[in-house]
Amino acid sequence: MKRIKTDYKGVYYREADRIGGRGKERVYYIVFKSGGKVLEEKVGRQYADDMTPARAARVRADRIEGRRKSRKEVREAEKAARQAEAGKMTIQRLWDEYKTNKADSKGINTDEGRYKNHLLPSFGDKEPHEIIPLDVRRLRVKLLKTLKPQTVKHVMALLKRIVNYGIAEHSCRGLNFKIEPVKVDNLKTEDLTPEQLKNLLETINNSIDAEAAAIMKLALFTGMRRGEMFKLKWDDVDFQRGFIMLRSPKGGVSQKIPLNEQARAVLENHPRTATNVFVRSNGKPFTDIRLRVNSIKEAAGIPADFRALHGLRHTYASMLASSGKVDLYTLQRLLTHKSPVMTQRYAHLRDETLKKASELAGQIVEQAASANVVKLHEGETS
Repeated sequence: MKRIKTDYKGVYYREADRIGGRGKERVYYIVFKSGGKVLEEKVGRQYADDMTPARAARVRADRIEGRRKSRKEVREAEKAARQAEAGKMTIQRLWDEYKTNKADSKGINTDEGRYKNHLLPSFGDKEPHEIIPLDVRRLRVKLLKTLKPQTVKHVMALLKRIVNYGIAEHSCRGLNFKIEPVKVDNLKTEDLTPEQLKNLLETINNSIDAEAAAIMKLALFTGMRRGEMFKLKWDDVDFQRGFIMLRSPKGGVSQKIPLNEQARAVLENHPRTATNVFVRSNGKPFTDIRLRVNSIKEAAGIPADFRALHGLRHTYASMLASSGKVDLYTLQRLLTHKSPVMTQRYAHLRDETLKKASELAGQIVEQAASANVVKLHEGETS
């Protein structure tokens, strides 16, 4: 089709069918020299692009001065950007892969909550090397305002694991700085006074939530971790030999703990409705039960900072340590601690028991000595 010259230098148009309507419209072109060649480029349609001869002339001037890319160059740049975006190994993409590969890992459900609630909003669309120290510091300060240091530590550890996964699996560029550790009091233990324990047990026994009550009693009677109880299957309970098998995921080392009479009673009186011992109303295993156990805890008047399940594990350990009848090695085995360092936090309770026993021995000796003195004096006066 013949092109028609306008009043502007190097600006032409051709008549074409109007897009989305009846009739014709002008399609504008510009002609200019670049690199020793004469180029013709389409710059837009009269109605569809609101193009005019004057506007086309400005586009031509920009192209000659190198201030504007051609429509083809823009399309190619956009295509390249989309391809680059699709190939970006963002934290979100790395997390999706990491989660899939770690589906059977212990704690992956908890990690998913940490990622969605804390890492995704700040880092989801970034590649690891795009994260700067200020980003991490801001997130840490924000989280510490509402979360416990231990929780923030877990969030930061998850970020490092995701980044390390990207480095190992996709040769991603990692962080160019070291994440500062979150200071945590790892020696914190939770315990209940005899009165608090009495109130809690009464509340548990009177609770209408049989599932939550059974889980809390099993935690107190065995010291089992929350995740271990959630994954416990009936086949793992050996009523005949008196043991509970704690299965480790992915073929790790499984361990067994004794099934004492109190724990046996809890399990024998618990209904068998599924493969797992503790299940929700839909028959699926629990992944979280905090609201339900916290409701029982609050009804018993237990302090708010006492963790309903983990605190009962600490209470179990504290009672054994302070009894003076269980050595730390045995306690380590009962708690299935991998390292004795983790069990050492209860050593001070055993030390206190030993001190009391030593003081009692001293008192007995003193009483015996006093009795002998009295007898000697009586002998002298006779």
